[in-house]
Amino acid sequence: MTTNKSIWRCLQDGQKYMQEWPMRKELAPVFPENRVITMTRFSIKVMPAVAAISVLLQMSANNVQGLPQAVIVALFALSLPVQGLWWLGKRRDTPLPPALAGWYRELHQKITSEGHAMQPIKNQPRYKELAHALSRAFKVDRAALERWF
Repeated sequence: MTTNKSIWRCLQDGQKYMQEWPMRKELAPVFPENRVITMTRFSIKVMPAVAAISVLLQMSANNVQGLPQAVIVALFALSLPVQGLWWLGKRRDTPLPPALAGWYRELHQKITSEGHAMQPIKNQPRYKELAHALSRAFKVDRAALERWF
């Protein structure tokens, strides 16, 4: 995992990871991605409105003393989707722990042994490779995945 990745690149990777991760109910108890992606998508839609309303309410009431607090609330609300995207971007490039790496290799081998196309197996897989393998597995062999969940 690169430590000198820019914040902007990390946020872009978070958006990619939201699209790559299979949002399956079977994965929810095992991985936090489902909850983080759901929260991030919700906050992208809702939090800009919360931020605007908090400031506009103070301005419409001519409450100059409450405006700094409203701005702080607005900044916090706007930071929530950024935090979700940042977490997802970091998670995408995190190497898998040994147990998950072994599971990734087993899953990859199972899919390729059945003749389905996959990206070449990685020596040090990351969560993004696991997301691709899981997406592919859910498309081609749902029955094999059901025995793991």
